[in-house]
Order: sequence, then structure tokens, then C-alpha cells
Amino acid sequence: MHLSQNLFSGKRKYLFRLLLLSFVCVICAAFSMTDSDDFVFARREVLLRMIGHELLLQSGDSTSRVLPVKIIAENEYQIRFENDLTFQPASLVNITQRLLAKDPLADDYIVNVLNCDNSGVAYGYAISKNKKDDIVTCIGRKQPRACYMINIKFKSTGINTAQNGHILGSLSFLALIGFIFLRPVKPQKTLPENQNTAMYTLGSVLFDAKNRKLIINEKTIELTGTETRVLLIFALSPNKTIERSRLQKEIWEDEGVVVGRSLDMFISKLRKKLESDPNINIVVIRSKGYKLEINH
Repeated sequence: MHLSQNLFSGKRKYLFRLLLLSFVCVICAAFSMTDSDDFVFARREVLLRMIGHELLLQSGDSTSRVLPVKIIAENEYQIRFENDLTFQPASLVNITQRLLAKDPLADDYIVNVLNCDNSGVAYGYAISKNKKDDIVTCIGRKQPRACYMINIKFKSTGINTAQNGHILGSLSFLALIGFIFLRPVKPQKTLPENQNTAMYTLGSVLFDAKNRKLIINEKTIELTGTETRVLLIFALSPNKTIERSRLQKEIWEDEGVVVGRSLDMFISKLRKKLESDPNINIVVIRSKGYKLEINH
């Protein structure tokens, strides 16, 4: 018994360590994904600056600066310039498509070119992963030299939401596993080992508790595990009333369920297996329980 308890304790420790390791792996994966996304977004800002740089070159300006890219909302960026510029809409469309093709998260986006003085939209278009949904017009009209800002809004990829869902889902799963395997285990009530392995003489019947059998006139009758436990309680207290509640508690409660009619069924089965000896009987004591009567 001590060996089985030690093995069970060892298994619980192993499961706890396994769950702890899994939890650490989930957290590390979450941080790894976050770091990876930070890199992708930082790379996107570089691509946006390159768009500004190429627009200045096409405008004939090779000296003025592209100002720092501004994040104006979630997934929305603004490219600003030190000096005024002019641009061809067709060139702007080609430049953004060519450079943003290097951004793995930039499948769908909207570009609006704004006038600095009144934030009016001077030109705009939409690019979609599905090319037939692209909205690009007026690409042949050169825009006059002026102060422009270029807003580029990317379609949300739902990365953060998905990550949070995966992390929470993983933690919930680990919590469920932890609850199943690491919840306090109620020690099962068992009879002392020397009683479980003893041989009992009940009238002319020999009761072998260890091997779960009855021997009557050299005839062997097999018992189930539950039948053995019920009969063992009677064998330890022959000719004494055993309360029904005690039998139910000791036989079924540790299994997590108590079924009233189950006891009657097993008593009936035991009576049938003991009927070869008329001097043995399990009788009902009204309003109390049962008694194993042995007439000598």
C-alpha cells in the first residue's frame, strides 16, 4: 500500500512539473510572438520612410528629409516631409505596392494624400489582397507642388486578439488539466491488508478475500471486487447488525457516488452464492441494516 501511495505521489509531482513546464512554454511563446510582431512593425516603418524617400527623388529633391513616421492610430501611419513636393499618382501607387509587398502583414491598405494646410484629401486609393477589389483612379494627373502628408491605413490583422485568445485558451486548458490531476485526492478507505488477505470460515463456506472467491464443498465460486468488500465487512462482524448507511459509505462513497439500490443488488447476489449452506444467510434488520447470520 505504501508503495502504491508513493507511486501516486510521484505521478502527481511529475504532472505538476509537466504542467509548470507547459505554462512556461506558453508564456515564452507569447513573448516570442510579441517580439516577432514588434520587429515586423519596426520594419514597416522603414518601408514607409523608403516610400517617402523615393517620392522626394521623383520630385527632384535629393537633399531634404523625410520626417519621422508618425503613428496616428492603430494600424495607421503618416509620412511627412520637410519641404513641399510634387508627385505623379501612378508613381505613388507603384512605389507603395512595390515596397509594401515586402511587408507580410500589408495585404490590404488605404492611402490618402492630405494637404498640410487644411487636411483635405488631394488624392487617395485602396489596395487589396484580391486585386479585383483595388480602387485606383486618376493616376495620370500630376499633383501640383505643395505641402503633403501621406496617411496609410492597414487592415487590422487581428494578431493581438488571436494571440490573446491562444494564450488564454492555453492557460484555461492548463488550469483544467491542473484541476483534474492536482486537486486534493481524498484518501480511499481500505481495510487493513491482513484482513484483505485473510481466509474466513463461514459455516461450511471458506471465504478467500485475497483471491475473491468462495469455496463450498470443494466447489469454487468467483466474487466481484464489490461483492468481496461487502462480504468482508460481514465476515469481520458475524451475527452483528451492520447499518445500511455504513455499508453504503464504506463501499461506494469513496467512488464518488452512492446508489441506494446497488447495495440491495449485491446483497441479493451474495445470498444466491451462499445458498449452498443453509446455515448461512444475510438477513434484513428492519429500519437498521443487514446481518450475516451463521448458525453453528
